[in-house]
Amino acid sequence: MVSKIDIKKSVPRERWGEFFDLFSSGNRGRYISIEIIDSELDNAELINNAPLMAMVYDRPGKGDDLVIEVGRGEVTYAHTIDSPTEVLTGQNSNGVMIAVRISDATGTKTLIQLQAN
Repeated sequence: MVSKIDIKKSVPRERWGEFFDLFSSGNRGRYISIEIIDSELDNAELINNAPLMAMVYDRPGKGDDLVIEVGRGEVTYAHTIDSPTEVLTGQNSNGVMIAVRISDATGTKTLIQLQAN
């Protein structure tokens, strides 16, 4: 499915905190999947069809990580991306955001795909 999504819009690092706050509030409860894309290892789907609770970014000096939380009412699963280096978004043909891909300092990419509303 990755190849069918055009993921190319970069989010500037200085806007990551604002982006993830807005993304979380605008997509809370929307069902997502999380997949790790690693060129040296096989891709691994971590979670599928789970409601997004929040994506929390802590800038360098405050943690330098991004935590993706899923669940309703309480966090049932959390995935942490240490030292993110790039955030890209993908949209469908109607301009609706359907994917976010985050790269980390090791070159591993985490793909978050959002189900259609």
